[in-house]
Amino acid sequence: MTGTATGRVTVTEGEERRRHIVVTARRAGSVDVTAIAADLGVSKETVRRDLSRLARRGLLRRTHGGAYPMRSTGFETTLESRTRTHVEEKTRIAATAAGLLRDAETVFVDEGYTAQLVAEALPDDRPLTVITASLAAAQALVARPRVRVLLLGGRVRGGTMATVDHWAARMLSEFVVDLAYLSANGISREHGLTTPDPTVSEVKRQAVRVSRRRVFCGVHAKFGAVSLCRFAEARAFETIVTDIRLPQSEARRYALLGPKVLRV
Repeated sequence: MTGTATGRVTVTEGEERRRHIVVTARRAGSVDVTAIAADLGVSKETVRRDLSRLARRGLLRRTHGGAYPMRSTGFETTLESRTRTHVEEKTRIAATAAGLLRDAETVFVDEGYTAQLVAEALPDDRPLTVITASLAAAQALVARPRVRVLLLGGRVRGGTMATVDHWAARMLSEFVVDLAYLSANGISREHGLTTPDPTVSEVKRQAVRVSRRRVFCGVHAKFGAVSLCRFAEARAFETIVTDIRLPQSEARRYALLGPKVLRV
């Protein structure tokens, strides 16, 4: 590592500089050309070249004015860690998704922090049955007098506080659900919606099968990421709700597969 420290990150040779960009993108969810150039003490053109090279290597996806990370394979964050990232975006996504309820009377709410926020944003002015694998979502709804909560049985995963395995999937198979709110570790046009754990995938796949309508809720950093287990195609969803940091051009590509894409 070469260069001089000037109160910012030490200016480094190309590969070390690009490694810093990738680490920053993964930690923050995205990088901005102007900010990272100031952080590194290099020109914006140098950063743009670095981003283009990292995009060719499949590590980042370019956006207007920056990039976000392409995540892959088996890494999965805990529910606790998810409550500290992209909170404003997830809150907006959840509120918009809850507004898509329309006349649904039975709802499936997936595991994860964004899905938990969807549960909290559901209206409590009419009868509603909510089926969920998420202990956090169930806890958020159980005190509401007009909401009936059905918690799927099964093994509880400590990191996500959700039930999984064939017990949960079998119980879910007995229902007919008006609307399913689903999340994923990654969504791509080529590989669909994916998650690292086969036991989680089994429950999500069953939720897709038993639901009449499906809404995907996820921040921009989910797009382009691919994990081990595919449980649905993007075209299976009525609506995709994400944040405005997903480029409009990329949103249009997903819309061509069938779903309506809302950037909020």
